[in-house]
Amino acid sequence: MDVQANDKNYARSRLRSAFPIAEWLPHYTVSWLRPDFVAGLTLAAYAIPVSLAYASLAGVPPQAGLYCYLVGGIAYAVFGTSRQVAIGPTSAISILIGSALGVMSLGDLGRQSELAMAVAVLTGLIGIIAWFFHLGNIANFVSETVLSGFKVGAGLVIASTQLPKLFGIATGGNNFFTRLLDIFRHLGETNLPTLAVGLGALLLLILGDRFLPGRPVSLFVVVAAILMMSFFPLAERGVKTVGVIPAGLPKLSWPLVHWNELDDLLGLALACFLLSYVESISVVRTFALKHRYAINVDQELLALGAANLVAGVGQGFPVAGGMSQSAVNEKAGARTPLALVFASVSICAVLLFLTGLMRNLPQPVLAAVVLFAVGGLVRPREIRLLYRTDRMEFRIALVAMLGVLLFGILKGVLLAAIFSILLLLKHASHPRIAELKRLPNTGRFVDCSRYPEAYAVPQVLVLRVESGVFYFNAQNVRSYITSQIANRVEIKLVVVDLSTSANVDLAGARMLLELEEYLRHAGISLKLAETHGDVRDVLHAQGLEERIEGVEQRSDVEALIESWRVSTVSRLKP
Repeated sequence: MDVQANDKNYARSRLRSAFPIAEWLPHYTVSWLRPDFVAGLTLAAYAIPVSLAYASLAGVPPQAGLYCYLVGGIAYAVFGTSRQVAIGPTSAISILIGSALGVMSLGDLGRQSELAMAVAVLTGLIGIIAWFFHLGNIANFVSETVLSGFKVGAGLVIASTQLPKLFGIATGGNNFFTRLLDIFRHLGETNLPTLAVGLGALLLLILGDRFLPGRPVSLFVVVAAILMMSFFPLAERGVKTVGVIPAGLPKLSWPLVHWNELDDLLGLALACFLLSYVESISVVRTFALKHRYAINVDQELLALGAANLVAGVGQGFPVAGGMSQSAVNEKAGARTPLALVFASVSICAVLLFLTGLMRNLPQPVLAAVVLFAVGGLVRPREIRLLYRTDRMEFRIALVAMLGVLLFGILKGVLLAAIFSILLLLKHASHPRIAELKRLPNTGRFVDCSRYPEAYAVPQVLVLRVESGVFYFNAQNVRSYITSQIANRVEIKLVVVDLSTSANVDLAGARMLLELEEYLRHAGISLKLAETHGDVRDVLHAQGLEERIEGVEQRSDVEALIESWRVSTVSRLKP
């Protein structure tokens, strides 16, 4: 009965934690209503032009970007733990969808929209499954170094896709370099009115960001561009527009894809999930730290999964918590996720009553909005800092950047993830091993690289393995220890301090057994110091207590050295 009661209590607790809105909404105060309302309107003003631009990046109908903000924000408000994060399409995910699905859809806009919906649904399901298994720390496997390189590469790729729209030319190219080369070849075909409109919009966005920070400048630019197209015959001069945007709310439906296509879409969904969660959780942590409140990384998996799931069934495409839209929401004064609900209501009003006004929105203006938005991704200063501080980290960032430029966003994302894991394994497989020496007038043994006054005990080598000892690093640990005694003929005792080794697996235990045998044949004793209880259990199961002192009970370095001295003296007595 107690077990059943505990299971029921756990289920209730898990259910309550799955809906953070039930925690903060009952405590909502009237004083928060105005800042949340203003933040919601400001976010909607920012999201409308940006979502239209990102939809063009994804190769889907322009209204799909609005649908993402409409339904994704409401889902996050119910399940999310951040008070300022705004959910919607981002530049990197949009270009990832556009480039990866372009081949599958064969240029069919409706087909690409269905495939993008399917990817969003799969991304959402992956997020929910990851939440169920408590995989919130998965973002830690992608290092900031790789992300720095990836962001620069993604920003450059996105910019290369928008330059043709800015110049009013048609170009091709499979990657960044071939696309850039094709743009130079067709520069002579530039449509000057298109270029003038695009550059003018870009200049206004830059000036607005500098002199009117926190204001919805992009919305003002879009409204001005629509008015200009309405009163001047620029369409007759070759300036292309977005065209008709259907009025009304999205119809909720499952994407129409074949089962055999899901296999191809699953890899893309995994990449979208990884990119979406890594980007979102970094934003979530940033604002939680700034405003001093707690977040739940596992719950963010559910929130992001739910947002992507409803975006998929709501005729949208994958979404994330982007820094730019979240910064707009935070600067406008958002106090709770209710700001996202107000933004969704505002976008709902636009879809119902104002879509007819947007048919004259020039494409070069959308290109300018995208170029301005991705400017935050291209930060050469971060790469230069890595070059000055750590050449290895710099090389990894460079590989991630070149992977995106050469192979595209999808393969670049996967390459970035692989490099992150390889970097982690590299560090884990070659743990730091410190040589310990005794501090004068004490019995303490310390890292001699930090305490130059420490001195070595004659005939004794003390080493501390500063990690667990597992199958992937055990032989490297052994090789390091044997290399340290290779040229020290005076060494008669090796003490391995395991105080910082919380875990040792079967391979690690066998390595210690092999090391003891190797040292014994060389006339050297091996002892283990500061072994944790769990480690002693593993070593005991392998029978090491009969061969190595320090396995049966926890002993410090000084005690083991004294024990060795006593046994040595007793052997030398006639």
